[in-house]
Amino acid sequence: MPFLRPGDIRPSEITPAAVYRDRRRFLGAALAAGGALLLPSALPAAPRRFGPLPRSPLSTSEPPNSYKDITTYNNFYELGTGKDDPARNAALLKTEPWSVTVDGEVERPGTYTLEDILKPHALEERIYRLRCVEAWSMVIPWVGFPLGDLIKRFQPTSRAKYVAFTTLHDPEQLPGQRRNVLQWPYVEGLRMDEAMHPLTLLAVGLYGEVLPGQNGAPLRLVVPWKYGFKSIKSIVRISLTEQMPPTTWNRAAPHEYGFYANVNPAVDHPRWSQKRERRLGELRKRETLPFNGYAEQVAQLYSSMDLTKWY
Repeated sequence: MPFLRPGDIRPSEITPAAVYRDRRRFLGAALAAGGALLLPSALPAAPRRFGPLPRSPLSTSEPPNSYKDITTYNNFYELGTGKDDPARNAALLKTEPWSVTVDGEVERPGTYTLEDILKPHALEERIYRLRCVEAWSMVIPWVGFPLGDLIKRFQPTSRAKYVAFTTLHDPEQLPGQRRNVLQWPYVEGLRMDEAMHPLTLLAVGLYGEVLPGQNGAPLRLVVPWKYGFKSIKSIVRISLTEQMPPTTWNRAAPHEYGFYANVNPAVDHPRWSQKRERRLGELRKRETLPFNGYAEQVAQLYSSMDLTKWY
């Protein structure tokens, strides 16, 4: 999610070298937990780890950020606007039971439990870069499955051109929704070809564990070539539509946040440059890559578009 001004990361937020060294060991321990794949409802309170997971060939070879980086430096305004608010308030978010309504231009609409949503799908680990519109970035080992596989199950009609997503709206569980910093509930959208692209993931975990509340439990979107605010969290509705759906940040500031929000170092935010980024845990800034480094896989989706207009 964007905020009003991009700030440099404080020295206290930079990951120590020892944490980096422990990263692989932690992941190995999580995967070595063994046993059959565990769905959230079947897991004990803590720790809640999945069994061994295959790593997707679509993963980057870049080293992931630490679990601490990923779970304590968050934008999830529903749980608070500060970077540490989501982790502090995450216990308020109750993810069991959970259901997702699928409707609109599909042949099989309905409201499905999370278990029904997940059951037919094999989970895998996908290590993706994440680039925030605020000009910081991370590398995250997600656990999930392709969104396109889920959409096919509900049989889109020929009129389906877009996919709209809605976050849980419950100010009792999400105290950030008690403030009018944005119009609630948070909504997002993708074009159908974006939603069906193999890189587009529905995530239910990270680092081999069930997704923490501050990262969008129990089910969130991950679109690695777009700015992070497109990857909506805590999804309760997926609607296929004929018309382009509204999106929260575009509604809040349409001159700053477009529908597409592809990572593009050639198109600056109106109030700051997007040419460079600061990877959490690194002292020096690095060059931002077009489409966050996924241009080879996705640039053709926008070959006929002026990306200075369709930002």
